Amino acid sequence: MLFGLDGIEIGLLIVFLVLFGAILSGFPVAFAIAGAGVISFAIIAALDSAGLLVHQAIDTSSQAYRDLTASGVRPDAISVFRYPELPRVGEHLFAGGWELALDRNLGFIVNRINERVLAGASIETLLAVLMFVMMGIVLERSRIADDLLTTMARVFGPLPGGLAVSIVVVGAFLAASTGIVGATVVTMGLLALPTMLKNGYSPELATGVIAASGTLGQIIPPSIVIVLLGTLAGDIYSTAQETRAQLAGCTDALTYLGEPAVVSVGTLFQAALLPGILLAVLYGAYAFGYAMLNPSKAPAMPSTGTMGQPAPRSEKLAFYLGVPLLLIALFVGLQSVNVVGSQSVVVDSYSQAGTGAALRTNVSPDCQEAMIELHGQRAWDAAVAQQAEIDAGGGVAQATLRTEEERAQLRQALIASAAPIGIGMAMIAVLFGILFSLARAVAPLDSPRPLVIGSAGIGLLLLADILFIGPTTSPGLTVAFMLIPLAVILWGARGAVAMLAENELLRVVFPPLVLIVAVLGSILGGVTNPTPAAALGAGGALLLAAYRKRREQGKGAALILWGSAAIVVMLLIGFNFDLRLGAETATGWTIIAYLAAFAAFLTAMAGLLYACWVLFAGGVLTPVVRETAKVTSMVFTILIGSQLLNLVVISFGGEHYIQQFLRSFDSEWTVFLLVMLVLFILGFVLDFLEIIYIVVPIVGPVIYGGTLDPSWVTIMIAVNLQTSFLTPPFGFALFYLRGVAPPSVTTGHIYRGVIPFVLIQIGALLMLALVPGVVTIVPNLLGG
Repeated sequence: MLFGLDGIEIGLLIVFLVLFGAILSGFPVAFAIAGAGVISFAIIAALDSAGLLVHQAIDTSSQAYRDLTASGVRPDAISVFRYPELPRVGEHLFAGGWELALDRNLGFIVNRINERVLAGASIETLLAVLMFVMMGIVLERSRIADDLLTTMARVFGPLPGGLAVSIVVVGAFLAASTGIVGATVVTMGLLALPTMLKNGYSPELATGVIAASGTLGQIIPPSIVIVLLGTLAGDIYSTAQETRAQLAGCTDALTYLGEPAVVSVGTLFQAALLPGILLAVLYGAYAFGYAMLNPSKAPAMPSTGTMGQPAPRSEKLAFYLGVPLLLIALFVGLQSVNVVGSQSVVVDSYSQAGTGAALRTNVSPDCQEAMIELHGQRAWDAAVAQQAEIDAGGGVAQATLRTEEERAQLRQALIASAAPIGIGMAMIAVLFGILFSLARAVAPLDSPRPLVIGSAGIGLLLLADILFIGPTTSPGLTVAFMLIPLAVILWGARGAVAMLAENELLRVVFPPLVLIVAVLGSILGGVTNPTPAAALGAGGALLLAAYRKRREQGKGAALILWGSAAIVVMLLIGFNFDLRLGAETATGWTIIAYLAAFAAFLTAMAGLLYACWVLFAGGVLTPVVRETAKVTSMVFTILIGSQLLNLVVISFGGEHYIQQFLRSFDSEWTVFLLVMLVLFILGFVLDFLEIIYIVVPIVGPVIYGGTLDPSWVTIMIAVNLQTSFLTPPFGFALFYLRGVAPPSVTTGHIYRGVIPFVLIQIGALLMLALVPGVVTIVPNLLGG
């Protein structure tokens, strides 16, 4: 063996050395990865043909191997790592020669590009990357980020370390809108670092908080890292669990696990929400604590700007916090007593099928033993008892077609139990009530007339719902009864918005906050998947940037506002009407709703096209499109190149060799910690795209094929990469910041500044490891 190493080990070293050399050469990374695959394959093929690379494989024809398999050990569980004493036989890396391996690789790469880039199941999710990137770049190029930073500095500036806290808040905002570490760090470095240094902040705290806040884009949804990880994790987890089930003697993963082996990007967004907020809070707490201990290195700033009219603190507190909390409490309380609830009277044509046992019990003895080991004897006994009870009752009842009489009876029961106030109406009342309360808190000296009228409109809306809108009221009549109350509410809301504009914080933060909440809310709430939500975010960002541009020019933006309102109208119509004109249930109201939705669509398109023209004329759209195209093309080119590199590793058995090594450990926690350490080290030299597309497919089948929660595993990987990108001396975020920092800020300042935040990251990783509920609680509550 060359250098005393196995041929596969030398092949892996060649691949990674060539990859690192290609990346460090300065050649574009997207093409360097594909080039590394071609070059490494050529080198390995040449050495293998010369007989210099020999793989010492287990001799499957030996008596020792036959005795081992006869004892009950599965052949796929036998490896050179678990049974090093077994006889070996030397083999070429390419069993049929490098020509056959090359032919297979060419065929596989075409199939993989078709499956994962052009027409696969994950392509729709990958399209979200394009629109999330565009959303973030639009908000950055339209200087909305500048306004956020300036306003937050005015709000938090009077506090010790307030400017640093404002950096964390804005970093979280930008993370939720861009999800790109480099863009966030560079933007914050250019905007905030000179201001912090000018106001007497220490270079260490200033650079540390900027670099750390910039990395929040790795974890706070909608993170591009999570989108890309999610597209891989779903496939890897499903395949790995099917393999695990079959090795356990079961027919499929559903039988073995008792639940589908599925993980989606939406579920990962839900899982990432709490850890992302937790990290932002820890960053802000450290900045505040540092300022309290070192006031001269993080001085307070004088408050400037307009934060609303003066009023007693008790009154401010009541309208800022008391009334909104009371409205939310009322909403929840009325739901619990069925005053607010669903008014749906839809009855399925088929009866519900009977519920089966918690676990499938009609399985082989091997599968039964494995299921008992996984779920516990108590769960298995409970499932057996449930199945016995079902069998005694004649088996699981099958769904049957209900008669018209049965459907009518069920419909009457739903009508009788329907809540007087629908959830949709109640939510409208709560949201506008909070709006009017905040407006009163901001402008207590202004005439309350619009707020009183708007609140009266809320009362009219709820009264109309109770008296005239019932479960059987048609959508058309429902809209007709809502028109007058909604018109009154919107008239009051117009005055409330004018009052809110007197508060600089709300005026600047509210529009992008609404956009982010709309995007994340639609995903986290399960209303839609990430791709349509990303489209909503990109379109909303264009409208928001164009509106800001028109206001800067001192011109009107009526068409942009009408376009934004039309999007809301389309969503409302889509939620309340079945717009299928060919359906049996189509009525005259359906046609009216369809025409209204079509008119709203035309208005929204006109507003969006006009917004694009405004941004194009203002010199914003061209660089936005260019940067979006560059980032997106880089992502997809790296995706293609990484598939080629992965196939090279697979062709000489490298992937299988690594997986055998990881599976040789008895503890999956040991395996997971080892993988996390490797990913952490690789994060020094590889960007997240290379790690996701090159390394995760190799180690994923092992770490996703055990008992660990897939959402937890994915979030741990994301936070681990975030820590790696922040760690001296190779962290990517540090290089981004070094590139925009003034000469007075040294590399030593940056390194010393980020060390406390690296410790916070490590502490957060330990917390997520010891308390996995921090990751899983939100998906469990939302049913993700």
